[in-house]
Amino acid sequence: MTINLIAPYGGKLVNLLASAEELPALHAYAITLPTLTLSMRNLCDLELLATGGFSPLTTFMGKADYESVLDTMRLADGALFPMPITLPISSDTNLKLGQDIALCDERSNILAVMTVHEIFAWDREREAMLAYGALDTRHPTVAEMSRWAGGSERPRAISGELRVLQLPDRYDFAHLRLTPSKTREALSKMGRANVVAFQTRNPLHRAHEELTKRAIEMIDGVLLLHPSVGMTRPGDVDHFTRVRTYVALTQNHYEKDRVLMSLLPLAMRMAGPREALWHAIIRRNHGANHFIVGRDHAGPGINSQGKPFYGAYDAQELALQHEAELGVKILTFQEMVYLENQDRYEQSHLIPDGAKTASISGTQVREQYLAKGKRLPAWFTRPEVAEILAQSYPALHQQGVCLWFTGLSGSGKSTTAEVLSSLLLEYGRQSTLLDGDIVRTHLSKGLGFSREDRDINIRRIGFVASEIARHGGVSVCAAISPYRVTRDDVRQMVNNTPNTHFIEVFVDTPIEECERRDTKGMYAKARRGEITGFTGVDDPYERPISPEMTLETVNSTPSENASKIIAYLIELGLLNAQV
Repeated sequence: MTINLIAPYGGKLVNLLASAEELPALHAYAITLPTLTLSMRNLCDLELLATGGFSPLTTFMGKADYESVLDTMRLADGALFPMPITLPISSDTNLKLGQDIALCDERSNILAVMTVHEIFAWDREREAMLAYGALDTRHPTVAEMSRWAGGSERPRAISGELRVLQLPDRYDFAHLRLTPSKTREALSKMGRANVVAFQTRNPLHRAHEELTKRAIEMIDGVLLLHPSVGMTRPGDVDHFTRVRTYVALTQNHYEKDRVLMSLLPLAMRMAGPREALWHAIIRRNHGANHFIVGRDHAGPGINSQGKPFYGAYDAQELALQHEAELGVKILTFQEMVYLENQDRYEQSHLIPDGAKTASISGTQVREQYLAKGKRLPAWFTRPEVAEILAQSYPALHQQGVCLWFTGLSGSGKSTTAEVLSSLLLEYGRQSTLLDGDIVRTHLSKGLGFSREDRDINIRRIGFVASEIARHGGVSVCAAISPYRVTRDDVRQMVNNTPNTHFIEVFVDTPIEECERRDTKGMYAKARRGEITGFTGVDDPYERPISPEMTLETVNSTPSENASKIIAYLIELGLLNAQV
C-alpha cells in the first residue's frame, strides 16, 4: 500500500546534486576555481539545502530574504521561514559579483560551486537580537557568532546559485542517514496516512518513550524519530552515543512497523520558539504531517542573570499559531512525571493532588549517576540505554585528566610531578609524565627558544596530553609554559573532549629561590647576557590568573605538595580514596 504523503513545504523537494552525466565536467571546472572552506555549521546547512530539507530555500540567503526573515520570520516572497541561513565571510575575502567559487570542506574536498550573486554586510548583533533574542554570550549560538567570518570586524555574507557535486562525507550510521526523499519513500511504504515527527538532541528516557508512544496512538500513525546529529548544544551527549540508544529502543521497545528512525544533519541554533517553527518545516519536507513540540523546545539554558532565555511553553504557543499555514499539526505535551505508586508517567498538569512523584534532572543524571558510576533506575531509563550511557560516560575516577604544572625554571615542577606519578600508582592510576626537558629531546628535537618555538613545543605537549586524556588516561605535564594564551590553548585542547579534565597547577616559587637552586647556572648566564630570552630574566613569565591549584615550595616539600594534589583529585572524584 502506498500513501501519498503531504507535499513538501513550498510544493516540491529541491535536489541541487549534479547528475552523473554532468558531474565529471563540473568537477573538472571546480578544481580550477578559487575556494572557500566551509565551517561545520555551513556544511550542515549546505547538505539540507542540497537535498530539500530547507525547502523552499535553495541557497544561502541573499539580503532581501535575510532581512525579511529577521524582521518577519518570512522569506521575501512571503513564505514562512523563521531561521536565517547565511554564508558569512571575512572582510578580507576577495570576491566579485558573478564570480564562481568552489565550496570545500576542511580537507579541501570540493562539495559545490557557487556563482556569487550577492555580497552584503552581515550584522552579528542585529541577527543575535532578532533571531535569538539576546546579545548574551551565555546563548551558545550568540557566543559562536563571534567566530563566524573568521571573527572579522566587518563581516559580509554571500549568496548565489549552488551546483552541488557531493554531500559532506558521513561515514557513521550510513544506513540511517536518509535524505528527505528517501525518508518520504520509506514512510510511504509503511502504509499509514499520518506521520508524527519527534526532534531530539538527547538520549531518550522513559518519559520521552511514553510521550512518543502516546503521540503514535493519538494520530493512529507512524513515528518519525528524527534526531539532530549535526551541531547541537555544546556539552550535549555526543550523537554516536545517542544514536546507539535510539537503535536499542526502537529495536526492543517500539512496534517495528510504527517507527522509522532517520538521522538529520542539522546544525541547531537553539533558538527556542523560532526553532520550533523551523523544525516543523524541515519535518514536513521529510514527510511528516504532525510534529511534537515539548516543553522548552530547543532551549539554550539560562542567561547571565540565571533566567531561561525563553519561556518553557513559548515554542508551543508560536508553533500552534502557525500550524494551519505550516500544514503540520502541532502536538503539545507538558513535562512527563513518574507516578511512583501507579508505576506510570503522566503530564505534570494532570497529576492528582497528593500523588507521589519522582524525577531525575539532567544535572542529576550527569553528577549523581554517570559521574559516580551508578546505574540509572529502570523507571527512569531502559536498561539498554543505561548500559550504553555507562559505557560512553565512565565514572569520574575512570575519566581522563591532564595535570599541567607551570612555573619558573627551578620552581620544583618536575620533582613534584615525579613524586605525583608514583603516588598515582599507589591509588591504582597509571600516568604518563611529559617533562619539558625530556619532550625537547624527543618530540620537539630541533626547536629553539624563540617565542614561536616555545609555543610549538607547548602545543605539542598539549596535543599528546589531550590524546592521553581522551582515552581515559592521566598525563602529568611539567613545562615552564610561560605564556598564558598558549596554556589556555592547551586547556581548550583537553576540555574539547568529553570526560576529560584539565587541572592547572601553578608552582609559585619566587625567582630568588629558583636562582638559588640553579645548579646549572642558567640564571647567572642570563644575568650576564650570555644567553637571551630566558624566562623570568629577559623574557616574561605570565602568572596564571585562576589556576585550579597553587603550590608553594619554600616551606613545602615535593612529597607534601604531591599529596595535596592527590587530596584534590579525591575531592573532585577523579581518584578513588584508598579503602
